This record gives sequence, structure tokens and C-alpha cells, in this order.
Amino acid sequence: MIVIDAGHGGVDKGASGNGLFESDYTLLISKYMKDRFDELGIPAKLTRDSDETLTPNERVNRILSAYGNDPGVLVISNHLNAGGGEGAEVIYALRNNDTLAKSILEGLGSAGQPVRKVYQRRLPSDQTKDYYFIHRNTGVTEPLIIEYGFIDNQNDAKRIKNNYKKYAEEVVKTIANAKGFTYTPPRVQNEYVVERGDTLWNISKKLDTTVEEIKKLNNLNSNLLYIGQVLKVPNYNTVTDTNITYVVKKGDTLYSIASKNNISVNRLKEVNNLKTDDLSIGQSLIIPETESIVLPKEDEIINEGSVYVVEKGDTLYSIAKKFNTTVDKLKETNSIINDILTIGMNLLIPSSGSTLQDIIIHTVEPGDSLWSISRKYNTTVNDIKQLNNLDTDLLVVGQELQVKRNTK
Repeated sequence: MIVIDAGHGGVDKGASGNGLFESDYTLLISKYMKDRFDELGIPAKLTRDSDETLTPNERVNRILSAYGNDPGVLVISNHLNAGGGEGAEVIYALRNNDTLAKSILEGLGSAGQPVRKVYQRRLPSDQTKDYYFIHRNTGVTEPLIIEYGFIDNQNDAKRIKNNYKKYAEEVVKTIANAKGFTYTPPRVQNEYVVERGDTLWNISKKLDTTVEEIKKLNNLNSNLLYIGQVLKVPNYNTVTDTNITYVVKKGDTLYSIASKNNISVNRLKEVNNLKTDDLSIGQSLIIPETESIVLPKEDEIINEGSVYVVEKGDTLYSIAKKFNTTVDKLKETNSIINDILTIGMNLLIPSSGSTLQDIIIHTVEPGDSLWSISRKYNTTVNDIKQLNNLDTDLLVVGQELQVKRNTK
């Protein structure tokens, strides 16, 4: 029985460096492990499966309540290190031996990650107790802290970003073998035989690749397939997530990221458990599978930039009536050429009189505040917060704000 603990989370981002945050990658590693243990028939639970804030007591309670306080429970607490070093480390509890810890570190080394050491750490004020609460407060379970590398080391950060699934797989393999389970690796193949009902799109999703990549490998000029056709495909894992990770860059907004990936802002916030629209440069976002929605282009944003998400039963007429506009204006604003709507589709609601020139985009700079920005553009703090759906006065350098310039 295994409890997988994704270190940090929520307001506690853990260590950071080279555009990465520890809490993001510990969650990715932990969720990958959970999927693989499930496939292998090994009982496993997560302490968190989203970007959730957990106090030490809450984390310990979830560990002990998963399968009880039992020496047969293995706790894997995933972390990334910081402090200028390089390579992986494994820390084990005073009550346990180093056998499994050593095997895990050797596995990470065989996967290509430099390794440092296996060790225990004692509480300075009481040398009979463990230093880390994951060791000290988890009863008689067998807890291991795995530090996959130093996030503030450029080489480690690059390896972790590109190979975290590979490293997680080595840990899964080592644990399965050590605990007497039958281990089978993720299935890999280089050819795919087309079956009835297949399309390039569903094949690409099944194999964790893209339509473009399959067409390129097979010199296909169209999307037509026939049953029994043999396609060359990239190596793939059957357990890899079809979601991708996007690292926030300067100037990014939730709207621009959602538009770029053809999803809705609401869906993006839901998948990443975001309570506000605030983003941080270097923050990792999970991009879910593409939805059938249409987003207006950013340079078409006018007035308050109000976006309406189409619901079941909606028509262009009912939406136009709800927002005191016309069907023609809705179609013109959103470049719609017919009357067909899709549930989840985002519609930009046209303004009642403002023009594109009324709205400008202000990129937050060091020292900016909502008050200073409001003074600069002769508007109010409340107007800026309402226009950008802000729940707090907190700003992030690089954040884009829509500001309605008041020329009166």
C-alpha cells in the first residue's frame, strides 16, 4: 500500500528556479506514479491531486488515514531541491533501513539523473527524532523523501522538465520489484494498424502525439485512412497524459493562453484549480484537451471585454436579448458566419458604444499598483478590477490589464 505525497502546493510553491516551481512538478510526478501503480494493480493514494494548500498536520492526517498507521504502508514524498547543488537525493526515516532508498537512487541514476546520496537527518533539538515531519509524524509507516534534483541548477531543471516521467517510472519500477509486485513497463511501439472508426485525431490522442506528426512520418497529404493501413508513429507510453504543460511567459494572460490553445478561460481555471485570473511568470499550467469552442481574437476586445459561455438551450437571439444587443452585432463581433452555437463556446458581448480605442492593455511593471495605474489612465481602481474580474488588489509583474481610458 502506497501513499504518494506531492510536496508543497497551493500558496506554498516550494522551491523555484529556471522558470519552474517545485509544487507543479511534484504534482505531475505524483499523478504519473498514481496512474502507473493503478495499472500495475498496486494500491496507491495521493495526498493531493490538484494545486491545493495543505498544512503539515493535514498532510500527515491524509497519509495516516489512507491505509492506516501500518508498517506495510510506504509513503513516497516527492520534492525538488534548491541551494546550488546538482543531482538526486533520497532521505529515509530513523526507524527504517536504507535498502529501498538506495535502490531508488540507483534507479534514478540509471535513468540519467546525477545522484548525490542517501541519508537520514536528525532534529537538532532532539537527536532521537527525525528532522522532517513526514518522517517524524507518520507513525510506523515507511516514509521516503525523494529529491529529484536542484530546481535552481540549470542542468537539473532542464533534465527534470524533460524527463520527470522517466524518473517517476524508475521509482515505480524499483518499488514494484522491491515489494514483490509484477512490473511491466509502459508499452512502446513504432507502428499502428488502422481499425474501423479510427481517425488521425483519435489515433494521435491514443498515442500521445499530434496529427501533424503522424502525417509527417507517413508523408500523408490528406486525413483519409483505410482499415488495415499501417502507420509509422512516434514511440509512446499508453499511460502518458494527453494534457500538456504550458509555462507562463511575460505578457501572458489567461485569455491569451486559452485563445492560443482553443479552450475556454473557465476550463483553464478549472483544470488548474485557479481561483483568480492572476498569473506568475514561470508558473506551469496544465492545458487540457482541445474543446470545440471559438474564442474571439485578443485584438478584437472592445468595451468591457465581457465574455459569455454558451449554455444548453442558448440561441443567438436569446443571448442578444439577454445583453440588450442584436444578433447581427453578435455575429459581427465574433466573426460568426452562421447561426450555429456550441455548448461551451465563448462569445464576446459587443459594447453599447465604446470603441477599440477606449480600451488599452497595460502590462504591469515593478512598482505598479492598481492605484498608480488608475491615476495614469484617469480611471478608478474599481473600474480596473471590474474590467479584469480581479478579486484582490495583488498584481504580478508582466500581468496584462485591460484599462478603459477616461478622456473626460
